[in-house]
Amino acid sequence: MTDTVIRKSIYLKATPAQVWAYLTDPDKLAIWFHKPKTPLVEGGYEMFGTESGDRLMWGEVLVAKPFTQLEYTFTIKPMGDATSTVRWTLTEVAGGTNLSLVHEDLPQGVPAFGLTLALDKGWDDHLARMRASAHAE
Repeated sequence: MTDTVIRKSIYLKATPAQVWAYLTDPDKLAIWFHKPKTPLVEGGYEMFGTESGDRLMWGEVLVAKPFTQLEYTFTIKPMGDATSTVRWTLTEVAGGTNLSLVHEDLPQGVPAFGLTLALDKGWDDHLARMRASAHAE
């Protein structure tokens, strides 16, 4: 059996610095994802629902290289004690930024496939909101 990995890549009409803000700034994160109480920098973090205020996600930022790479561990309640890893790579391209996501170390097997499907769809929905907001600026 191979590891389950979710991969996404989108192009944004925004500079790497603008995209970085969407990945690390609490107010920008709240637009498209979940809201941390502080900016994402190396060390622990928690993210909360923008409407509910409930803690939805937590982990540790492992790498924070402004405008190029952000990597953090990712845990949500349905994962139990399991921890996965999310890695964002920002590449400047003519006219904007290519943003790539790799979400790996996900729970394995048939029982975990529903979670994988939910996360896969969730990333699509979140990235669509980021694109809409970034392109409206």
